[in-house]
Amino acid sequence: MPLSLVLWLANLLPQPIADQVCLATTVYLEARNQSELGQRAVAEVALRRLDSGRWGDSVCDVVTAPKQFAPTLVPPDYPISNLKAWNRAVRVSLNMLDNWEGPHTQRHLVVPGADHFFATTIASPIWAQGEPVATIGNHTFYKVGQATTRL
Repeated sequence: MPLSLVLWLANLLPQPIADQVCLATTVYLEARNQSELGQRAVAEVALRRLDSGRWGDSVCDVVTAPKQFAPTLVPPDYPISNLKAWNRAVRVSLNMLDNWEGPHTQRHLVVPGADHFFATTIASPIWAQGEPVATIGNHTFYKVGQATTRL
């Protein structure tokens, strides 16, 4: 199924199902070849950005903000065709969304404070300054934005 169709379907779905689809799509596109820990870290960055309110009011808004995550960086006809990887991305995303619904102090964090990441196989972006929060697989995670959180 092409990426454009998945995102179009997500627009038709009610919340919270739409956000589940958008987060799974992002995990799939960004980290399908990574460990579960790496996939959780990617999902955590998207959820932390949702908490900040700077990138949108839903997970779908956050992951489709221009040039922020893979759903806006890969061609719309990019195939979501690896069913095993898709199912894993869905499972990881659902678990992370459940984890994120709990109190802030009880969340199980993988990359505390990280609100950006990049693939180490690509040149370092200009915002990648200072010490990274973590490197997991081929992604390096940074805290770049303000530490504000919507409560």
